[in-house]
Amino acid sequence: MTIYQFPTDFKWGTATAAYQVEGAANIDGRGPSIWDTFSKTPGKVYGGDTGDVACDSYHRYKEDIQLMKELGVTTYRFSVSWPRVFPLGQEEVNQLGLDYYHQVVDELLHAGIEPMCTLYHWDLPQALEDKGGWWNRETIDAYEKYAELMFREFSGKIKQWITFNEPWCASYLSNYLGIHAPGHQDLQLATTIAHHMLVAHGKTVQMFRELQVEGQIGIAPNLTWAVPYTNKQEDKDACLREVMWTGDWFLDPIYFKTYPKELLEWFEKEGVSPPIIDGDMNIIAEPIDFIGVNYYSAGVSRFNENAGMLQSEAMDMGLERTDIGWPIDARGLYEALHYVADKYGNPSIYITENGACINDEPNLEGEVDDKRRVNYLKQHIIQLHRSIEDGINVKGYMAWSLLDNFEWAEGYGKRFGIVYVNFRTLERVKKESYYWYGKLVKHNWFESTQ
Repeated sequence: MTIYQFPTDFKWGTATAAYQVEGAANIDGRGPSIWDTFSKTPGKVYGGDTGDVACDSYHRYKEDIQLMKELGVTTYRFSVSWPRVFPLGQEEVNQLGLDYYHQVVDELLHAGIEPMCTLYHWDLPQALEDKGGWWNRETIDAYEKYAELMFREFSGKIKQWITFNEPWCASYLSNYLGIHAPGHQDLQLATTIAHHMLVAHGKTVQMFRELQVEGQIGIAPNLTWAVPYTNKQEDKDACLREVMWTGDWFLDPIYFKTYPKELLEWFEKEGVSPPIIDGDMNIIAEPIDFIGVNYYSAGVSRFNENAGMLQSEAMDMGLERTDIGWPIDARGLYEALHYVADKYGNPSIYITENGACINDEPNLEGEVDDKRRVNYLKQHIIQLHRSIEDGINVKGYMAWSLLDNFEWAEGYGKRFGIVYVNFRTLERVKKESYYWYGKLVKHNWFESTQ
């Protein structure tokens, strides 16, 4: 039996996103987002599901915060619905929407839970999409106005800010692969959007400094980790392209004022390049306080000239998989954290998302015994502990997710929560993983034979 003890100031938390949990899509002045439009487009979301009701956290936030208080976490990462605050993306503020977030933050603080706010978790106001969305540089200005309002309203109350969640998903998954809203399939469009998001990020960080907002600000990319199938250079290069596309493409401009050379050259072969104008790279490179790391899975890949734009083919190594089909390999978290620490000077890191899709249902006693999720969390938190022991500067861990929720294009068919949600009655049921995680949080250590 081994005991894994964490630093005394380590922050344990959990996370959600507005469109996935809030519901109340047409209530109290909220405007439509690209996800409202996308989810109502036939064939885009499994089962025709939408986020209209989701977990109804808009009305049940006190119940959900009480769940977190009982869990014992000290940090809650949530996102603000931009169209709930600015129904048209800019111009008039929806005071009812703003009041809602004040109520949530006040309730969190009263419960002794520190809010960590994500400004953009994919729900772009549809009114801005109708004007070109993130392809249009005017959206950068609208995002700045939205961010400024949030900083001024919540300065002193929210001290941890994230500009963008998983910018790769919001750009390439959504606008090149077309799997997420708004569903375009154009590599240059996606690359332009990725660049504009980075400029918006940089301008927002600059404004954060100018306003002298108390606290810290960062960005949260989703890190892919890929291990070469063989020692052949072409396999190593294919894996590096995978890793760079989701992480380095967004972090190199922040830390080095340039995009990764390997991917720039790869995109140029496709006739694609970021639309950089004078001053952009200096803006993007405004120093941040931390990197948020979203990590779920690792893979083994090899070069295959017919395997998509990156020419990287995932290999089936017979690993156990979660119920969304992602292989479980916790060592990838350890290796990805080392990669980030080595490349970017060992910055402060928060694990802003980590969790597993396990679709266990309540048994006859009404209990959800999700042992596979417990095992997943245990394996990954061991690798997290291992990283900290190596000197990597990880400050906290947010389990994804507090609640089963609307899982984007997968609808309600995939469950990531440590609390079960009955989507007919909206009843919440604590899972075995909730109790396991709560024990870890309470003691700041756990023991394992793994």
